[in-house]
This record gives sequence, structure tokens and C-alpha cells, in this order.
Amino acid sequence: MFGLILGATARIHYALRGLMPTNVLLDALHTRRGLKWGVPAMLLAVPYALAAVFCTGQADAGGSGWFNLLALVFAWNALKFLVVGPMTLMRLLWVLAREANGRRQASRAIPRDGNGLERFAEPELASRRV
Repeated sequence: MFGLILGATARIHYALRGLMPTNVLLDALHTRRGLKWGVPAMLLAVPYALAAVFCTGQADAGGSGWFNLLALVFAWNALKFLVVGPMTLMRLLWVLAREANGRRQASRAIPRDGNGLERFAEPELASRRV
């Protein structure tokens, strides 16, 4: 029974994930091209926090109880954007270090006497230097 509920919940979550704008943006930030935008995306936490404060104030002033649910959603989104900044910064530094290491290893693999293409040339063309 528990496995059935867990499976249904997971399927619903992944089906709706593409419809949630913050999750779509967070998925885009976790790509190689989007890593550089992680720290500026932290600024999106400010409007979400202000919206959470506004909804909490409306609920406290005698408004609908649904404002509490909205405040919870806004607070959750603000926390997601606060966390994504440092995470993407660390990941960007790690990726840049790996790319630099790959470039360094690739430059060591090229022979110093030529352009490194001799081993890929056809045998009759290998004797001629271009």
C-alpha cells in the first residue's frame, strides 16, 4: 500500500514538474550554460519573501485562510532560490576546474615537434609536412 502511494506521488510530481515555473527555471540554472546565472537568480528570493510576508499579513488581518497556503508556497520558493545561488557557484567552480584540467592534459598530449595531426594523417601523406 505504501509503495503504491509513493509511486503515485512520484508520478504526479514528475508529471507536474514541467508546469511549475520555479522548477523549470531551477532546472535551467543547473545546466552548464545556466550555472553562471545562479547567483543573480538569488535575487528572485526577495519578491517571493515579500509576497510571503504580504500573504501572512492578509491572513492575520482576517483574510481567507488560503493566504496561509500561498505564504507557505512563496516562502518555499524563496528558500529554493536562496539555496540555488551558492550551489551553482560551487558547481560552476568545479566545472571550470575540470575544464581547465582537461585543457591542460590535452595540451600535454600534443607533440612538441608538430601540430599533432601526424598520427591521424594517411601513411603516404605523413611524410609531407604541411
